[in-house]
Amino acid sequence: MSSIDPRALAAHYTRFRVSERLLLTGHSHQAWPDCAERGQLQAFADAAELVDKKWERAQTRAAQVRAGFARLLDVNPGTISLGTSTHELVAKWLSALPLRERPKLVTTRSEFHSARRLLQRLQEEGVEVRWVDAQPSESVGERLADEVDDSVAGVITSTVFYDSAELAGGLDLLSRRCERHGVPLLLDVYHHLNVVPLSLPRAGLTNAYVTGGGYKYCQLGEGNCFLRAPEDSALRPVITGWFAEFDTLAETARDRVAYGPLHTRFAGATYDPVSHYRAAEVFDFFERQELTVSLLREVSQHQIALLRDHFDALDLPPDLVARRDRPLARLAGFLALDTPRAADLQRALAQRGVFCDARGHVLRLGPAPYLTDDQLKVAVAALEEAVQQL
Repeated sequence: MSSIDPRALAAHYTRFRVSERLLLTGHSHQAWPDCAERGQLQAFADAAELVDKKWERAQTRAAQVRAGFARLLDVNPGTISLGTSTHELVAKWLSALPLRERPKLVTTRSEFHSARRLLQRLQEEGVEVRWVDAQPSESVGERLADEVDDSVAGVITSTVFYDSAELAGGLDLLSRRCERHGVPLLLDVYHHLNVVPLSLPRAGLTNAYVTGGGYKYCQLGEGNCFLRAPEDSALRPVITGWFAEFDTLAETARDRVAYGPLHTRFAGATYDPVSHYRAAEVFDFFERQELTVSLLREVSQHQIALLRDHFDALDLPPDLVARRDRPLARLAGFLALDTPRAADLQRALAQRGVFCDARGHVLRLGPAPYLTDDQLKVAVAALEEAVQQL
């Protein structure tokens, strides 16, 4: 087991009562440490004191959030734009692509709905979308690369697939192919960030655009998403707000729409800064507790293995619920169980005090570092009971 003491860590999450509840929602909504409340209260205090002058302090918090995401990706904070959701940021990224000249997009069949819906709607409007199977995940990058040529405007893929927890392989090859053809590559790292180490330089992905957020493994809560752009990015998104040209507002004579520094390239407009106050506190908390990504990965792998082994020992009917046989190292932060009764099982578990979620035919069990081994064993026992009563 890791050097984290989950009971000691749980003492910092009293507001979410993590020691009293079986929160296997770690892949979706991890609990917030108590310090997050302090951030929210400080946002109110600053607004009450400073009114419209609060934005200088708010921007300081935003800079802390950009720096936190940059540390996790091993990149320059100046390349990070912030947004309230990945949907918002993906829409902005798509609006920058030359779809008239290159009317083709490439993606997988296992993208989350924020991207899937946008791409499907574009397809209805005449944009060609090539949908590539995500399985086998080890070679998905190669299959995506095979679709890339000079007619492609952009490629979108997850680095960890939301419906399986599997890591995408071959992305360095995909990145090189996209660079060769001048095709922007967007990586969705939402299920990767802060649970599996990801250094863009070491992974050979410095030319990729990257989106993700803090709602899951970062414990930042809602409203904390980002889009990282390559240092030499020249994309000019159509969908932006006036914050994207905030630093150039004094320039009254323009022949074309202006953009500010790279970290504002995909910016919106006036937003609620409370999320950044909360996120800045939580990033600081992770630093103080020395919760590094490598340590969190060690904890996660231990917990996934425990859930896997105890599930396998139940020997449940595979037509009701089954586990894909995948190497532990190929999995990120949750255990995916295939079942035609996923929604029913999710409800039955909730009635037994186990909180998880269902996506289609997949029941997802997401542990977190503040949960003990005993809590995970109780959750698996509840699953056995729920299946037997179907």
